[in-house]
Amino acid sequence: MSYDEYNKAQKLALKAFRQNTVRGNYPYLPVLDEILTNDVIEQEQNLGVIDIPLKQVVGTATAGRTQAFASNFMPLLDYGNEFSAKWSRLIDAQISEGIHDPILVYEYMNKYYVVEGNKRTSVLKYMNCPTISAEVIRKVPRRSDDIENQIYYEFMDFYKDSKINYVIFSQLGSYQRLCDAVGIPVGQEWTEDERMDFSSFHAAFYGAYKAKGGNEFRNMTDDDALLFYLNLYPYETARNKLTGEIRPELDKIWPEITTLNQKEPVEILMTPTTETNILKKIQSPKVHKVAFVYDTPPEKSDWIYSHELAKEHIHSVFKGAIEAESFVAIPYETDEKLFTRLCQKGYDIIFAISPLFIRSCIKLAPQYPDVKILNCSLNSPHPSVRSYGIRIYEGKFLLGMLAGILTDTPNIGYIADYPIYGVIPGINAFALGAQSVNPKAKIHLRWSSTKEEDVESYFRDNGISYISSQNLITPNKKTRAFGLYHLQEDAPQNIATTIYHWGVFYEELINSIMRGSWKVEDKNQKAVNYWWGLSANVLDVICGSMVPENSAKLINFLKDSMTAGNFHPFYGPIRDQKGELRCKEKELMLPDDILNMDWLVYNVLGDIPTMEELDDHARGLVELRGLDITKEIGEGSIL
Repeated sequence: MSYDEYNKAQKLALKAFRQNTVRGNYPYLPVLDEILTNDVIEQEQNLGVIDIPLKQVVGTATAGRTQAFASNFMPLLDYGNEFSAKWSRLIDAQISEGIHDPILVYEYMNKYYVVEGNKRTSVLKYMNCPTISAEVIRKVPRRSDDIENQIYYEFMDFYKDSKINYVIFSQLGSYQRLCDAVGIPVGQEWTEDERMDFSSFHAAFYGAYKAKGGNEFRNMTDDDALLFYLNLYPYETARNKLTGEIRPELDKIWPEITTLNQKEPVEILMTPTTETNILKKIQSPKVHKVAFVYDTPPEKSDWIYSHELAKEHIHSVFKGAIEAESFVAIPYETDEKLFTRLCQKGYDIIFAISPLFIRSCIKLAPQYPDVKILNCSLNSPHPSVRSYGIRIYEGKFLLGMLAGILTDTPNIGYIADYPIYGVIPGINAFALGAQSVNPKAKIHLRWSSTKEEDVESYFRDNGISYISSQNLITPNKKTRAFGLYHLQEDAPQNIATTIYHWGVFYEELINSIMRGSWKVEDKNQKAVNYWWGLSANVLDVICGSMVPENSAKLINFLKDSMTAGNFHPFYGPIRDQKGELRCKEKELMLPDDILNMDWLVYNVLGDIPTMEELDDHARGLVELRGLDITKEIGEGSIL
């Protein structure tokens, strides 16, 4: 029997060897000594004898036996020698009583390299055992800016609390998000019951995920998918589910998980799609009912109020042919029931006006494919739920120019709200606009969503009187501090502001569905994000009476140039606060690079807040649609 098993294992080895050779990959086991040639080991830690995941045992510590095995740890040597005899005796022992003697391994970057016990590892991998007992010595690399290194340090902190070594992520901050999802604070030691509960859930999820073919994905880990699943199905209920119960839930969200595996999962549409297909246009349904779902009543939020005005625009422009209604729901509490009811009542389009609604949108969209569900956010990698936003940076560049022209000092203020996608480009564009007419301009950045000192007091104490702030006024607010304003002793004086034409935005989205453009945009099977600006007439800049005539002419000229595509705010060279060149001379920055900005230009004084600095509401938004702010970005200086 052992002869037959050895031959089967050797066939698996030869298959892996040939595949790697054809692809130009190293066909034998990786050798840790060779990997560590250029890496500095900070220290070694003896973790004792523990069970380790066999899927993470990937190589040997030294080159001594590496060519006896293929890269999958299966034996390459022909049967009939001492090596094959020992391998065969081990598999007989595993079948009859099990292999209990621990192997010796080095752990490096969450992967294991065998010092003693290569054949035991090979046999247990052949038998598809999930774990192997091992004495583990961890080799800790020196900290660096490398993403994998930073993720590994996050893993070590997670392991210290949980003693769980089988969870692997590819994104920074994921271990903290997992702790949040499970409900165990970072830094708190897991109990044995908590470890057992999570292990049971992890095994159930992996069984369903593997059955769907998810373990074949190359650009994401199994646990990346698990964390995404927990964003939609809370752990409190999911932890008791069996594989058979998780499988249908994965079926519903599988298009979303498949998109996460794509290297470029999001397609950014910078202008409305005019391409149509006659057949698709004939097949496209008419739009009769549209729902706007808010997380706050319009009278309490200038942001929501602007969308409520857009709803009235839909009534007006379609002359009653479309019924548009607005609803208020509480994220994570009443939103899923509301969205379900709207889908069942025959609404053709649902506009969800908060990133906090994304979980319910993703869960329901596959169940109601005839309902178009859109979320007002940016950089959303979900093919079943499209997202949309306005390129505020175009207007902010022009306001920055005005501030640079009008100020008597180089110091200009900027109030930002949340560090989410689309906000950082606005800050940087404002700073570049000011610098274009006032080379000494410095932008003092402050955030309204952080727990810091009074923002207005900061500006007054530092002699800063020209400030960029919110763009709209809530009807019940008395303050006139909006857009670009001049802070005076008696009251703020408005200078100019950007205007969002959400009504035009929604009108065009509805028309695109009815003319068949929506289906044309599906051709690449990517998540679609609409990011429109001046050229789509959804954004404008209005100058007040105090703006000098020549300055107003300059702003209007550049606005027309941007609209026509002849001028671009992000035209190189552009350097960040550290002096790093972010956009080369005479080059235009790509839309994806603009949207994903997580850095500030060189003349901004301030930083992007950390998660701990944000208030509770802001933290919730940033967790869903924010930048990676798990590490602090230091305050910049002027070069």
